[in-house]
Amino acid sequence: MIINHPLLGPRDAAEFVYLGDASLIDRPDWQDEDAMDQFHAYGYLRDNPAGEHKELWYHEQGDRSWLVVTRNTLTHEITNVEIARDVARARGRDK
Repeated sequence: MIINHPLLGPRDAAEFVYLGDASLIDRPDWQDEDAMDQFHAYGYLRDNPAGEHKELWYHEQGDRSWLVVTRNTLTHEITNVEIARDVARARGRDK
């Protein structure tokens, strides 16, 4: 599988480490009233979608960047690759 890194171009997936669902960018606020329930869901509950899914990938054998990869879990087709920091900033989560 080839991941088209936004800065470095096409790279073999062997250079990367899969880190799970990209929703992990949206960490709960520890000060919320229901923070315990939110953190339980954040840490333990995951979807297992069939089809298009946003995932976190870490470029361990390269520039050490974090990417959000939109991939079809049935065909492994990658339709979008973004720098995770840009995604977090767009969501207002970069602190």
